[in-house]
Amino acid sequence: MDGLVHTIQFVFGIFGNAASLFLFLVPTYTFKRIIKNKSTEQFSGIPYVMAFLNCLLSAWYGLPFITSNNILVATINEAGAAIELIYVLIFSIYVPNIKQKRKILAIFVLFLVAFASAAVMSVLIFHGKNRKLFCGMLASIFSIVMYASPLSIIRLVIRTKSVEYMPFFLSLAVVISCTSWFIYAMLGMDPFIGISTGIGLVLGVVQLILYFIYRDNRTSTTGDE
Repeated sequence: MDGLVHTIQFVFGIFGNAASLFLFLVPTYTFKRIIKNKSTEQFSGIPYVMAFLNCLLSAWYGLPFITSNNILVATINEAGAAIELIYVLIFSIYVPNIKQKRKILAIFVLFLVAFASAAVMSVLIFHGKNRKLFCGMLASIFSIVMYASPLSIIRLVIRTKSVEYMPFFLSLAVVISCTSWFIYAMLGMDPFIGISTGIGLVLGVVQLILYFIYRDNRTSTTGDE
């Protein structure tokens, strides 16, 4: 029975990898627009910086000397970190406001230092279950923060009654990815992955609901994307 559960978990892990890769690649459409217009317009760079840190922490949590049987978590988040790094660099180049550019780069450097500090602490100070607990809590907390970062966009959608700056496929990818990883976590009895993806799933559904409510109110600039 345990072998069957492990097999099913592995299958959902594969689904989670595919869905997460799709999630990581969805913003390429947004960045194509940014590069074309040479401006980030009203797009927010915070979600990409948060996603970068989340990928680093989740990849670290999935490594064999932190947790067992979570190598699928590590591999997809390593790829995600590389992709998100590219997004952050592009965003910092085309953000028109110097103050915003400095803010994005400052947060990026701060997160790099925070991750490096956490990684060193987990190796030198914590061991066994305490190491898993420490890394799991960090990964879970920042995953929740990452999933909550689009709340600023949600407020913009409600205020402007337009979904121009909330891409549909990005919200859909969040729902698909979180659903796959939530089931993966439940089968593996992993509360750290389960709680964060569960919250991400709820917020993703909220974004989809808002999209269908306001999708007919997209401004004319959307047609030029």
